[in-house]
Amino acid sequence: MRDYLKRRDVRTRLFWIAVLYVAEGLPFGLFSDVFPVAFREGHAPLSEIGIISLLGLPWTLKFLWAPAIDHFRRHRLWMLGADLLMALTLAHLAWVHGVGPQALVAIGFFTLLSSTNDIAIDGYSLELLEVGEMGIGNGLRIGFYRAGMLAAGLVLIASTYLGWRYAYLLAAGLLVADGLACLGAPRERVRTAVDRQSLGQELASLSRRPKALALVLALLLGALWLANDALHWSRAIPHLFAYAWGISLAVWGVSLVRRDPQAPPASDGPLFGALLEITARPGMVAVFAFIVLYKLGDSAIGFMVKPFWVDHGFSAAQIGAVSVIAGIGLSILGGLVGGYITDRIGIYKGLWVLGIVQVLPNLGYALCARILPRAPAGTPIPMGHEILLYSVSALESFAAGLGTAAFLAFLIAIVRKERAATEYALLSSLFAVSLRLAGFASGFGAHDLGYALYFLLTFFLAFPAYLLLPAAGRMLTAMGAESAPPRA
Repeated sequence: MRDYLKRRDVRTRLFWIAVLYVAEGLPFGLFSDVFPVAFREGHAPLSEIGIISLLGLPWTLKFLWAPAIDHFRRHRLWMLGADLLMALTLAHLAWVHGVGPQALVAIGFFTLLSSTNDIAIDGYSLELLEVGEMGIGNGLRIGFYRAGMLAAGLVLIASTYLGWRYAYLLAAGLLVADGLACLGAPRERVRTAVDRQSLGQELASLSRRPKALALVLALLLGALWLANDALHWSRAIPHLFAYAWGISLAVWGVSLVRRDPQAPPASDGPLFGALLEITARPGMVAVFAFIVLYKLGDSAIGFMVKPFWVDHGFSAAQIGAVSVIAGIGLSILGGLVGGYITDRIGIYKGLWVLGIVQVLPNLGYALCARILPRAPAGTPIPMGHEILLYSVSALESFAAGLGTAAFLAFLIAIVRKERAATEYALLSSLFAVSLRLAGFASGFGAHDLGYALYFLLTFFLAFPAYLLLPAAGRMLTAMGAESAPPRA
């Protein structure tokens, strides 16, 4: 491995992975850390600030327009265009210098551009990396994405001394620099087009293939559910889902009447072809379930960690210093170490080993919940209790990076490079849904079971995925990412 990393072409590829993921992490850092603070300092009501979180919906639904980037390619131009338009959006916010509906619309446009930038960077990076570089490449992706998020902290610091107008202009300048840097990345490799149909031909094929159309309609209904979960359209449109299901069944019924087994396969199309191709692979349903379940134990505890700190007397400053700042640093280190380990032992073994390691801290939190008494804020906390919780927090952050590196290497390894942007967007969106569900259920679990029992339960939530790991291993073998099929 060390000799391999000395090769100039390998070091060049890994250098650009680092650059690109700083460019991907910065916009998300601005969205999650800068905009809420700017709104609150602008005296926006909390209800309006809460709307900002809903504007992150494009990151969940980005698979809907990812096919456009796979079809037209030129990833670097997509990156440049998205960064420049995000910079113009921030310049607009600096100019209007306020909050309210106009600023919210601007932020919504910003997140749409940022998610498009993510698609282009992910697709480009997946084409750039070779199979033997998946682990270390993902370690760099995790680390430098976090570094990009931390760079957003510079904007917050600048706002204290320069005011928000110049802080926004500083952020705009950083985004312009990101876009120009991305444009300097090596050109994409020339690839044979896999879209052998026009959009019209694809839709005509779908109308004659009920099975394929059912998958597409299920995807669109799922996207509608996610959008409604954030935007609550059903409150303004009674019976929204009844209408959606009715229209879907009617469309599908027409396809049954027009069914033609000789129709060209819709998997050759530019819009839904990637979805139909990936779902048609043998064993893919089990792989989808594995993706949903693999980080369930890690995700289920994550949403309850900070409330646990608060309920046991720890201050916001302690949470910020240990759980957030030190935690980000340790997760970066964990991602780099996890990437190295995954490259050394292989993706399949990495999933086995690092998957267990990533949930071991859950047992530590269960122990903390048994030992530490509940206390209101400001209560003196014994030094031994502080050391115990700080140690568990550090282990959690590091272990999460380890598991994420192996998991992302798996996602990269099972996508086809010809449609990397779309397939990766689909798989990462599926994982995002599992995060949302875990976060929703975690509050009820911690409330009804108590922290100690709930944290213990989250450890065991990691194990259902291991029943599906052989299927994941077979998919790795089928995609050429592992040399021999693993034993079940």
